[in-house]
Amino acid sequence: MWPLAARAQQLAKLPTIGFLGQSTPAVENQRLAAFLNRLRELGWIEGRTVAIQYGWGESSSEQFTKIATEFVRHKVDVIVTSGTANVVAAKQATSVIPIVFTVAGDPIANNLVESLARPGGNSTGVTNMAAVLAGKRLELLKQAVPKAQHDRRQPIAGAKAQIVLGRRVDVQQRDRRHDAHAVPGHPTSDQ
Repeated sequence: MWPLAARAQQLAKLPTIGFLGQSTPAVENQRLAAFLNRLRELGWIEGRTVAIQYGWGESSSEQFTKIATEFVRHKVDVIVTSGTANVVAAKQATSVIPIVFTVAGDPIANNLVESLARPGGNSTGVTNMAAVLAGKRLELLKQAVPKAQHDRRQPIAGAKAQIVLGRRVDVQQRDRRHDAHAVPGHPTSDQ
């Protein structure tokens, strides 16, 4: 027979995670396995110390919204997700339930957090802010070497991410009225 304390704990509602997957269980199998493994390492065992409700968005914005709304209705304790569209859907569904995202594009521009240093609100997570950081790096370089007036970025041939990054840095420079000059032959140059 189970001790009274153990029976009482079993009867109590387990903390519940709403896991909002971007795609399907088959596609996200490795990510989910890593998530569950890390939970176990931290002492959270599915079905014993934590309950997990799964929702698979199958890359559909309507599905993301539907699942996030279901999680709110079921009063999960936290929503775990990744991908900007998923986080936006969760954020629109609740301003109370914590949302933890493993990756989202520009959480400030997408109104997911107030700032990177102090997210505020109910969401936090990890982002790939290469463009914002690149602009900041350029500012720091200009502070460290005030006489540097030329932008000497050399994109790798065919590197689309580098070209997009270069364009975003150029926009940041223009918006901040930096005096960087265009690099001849650079994809963002008017020359």
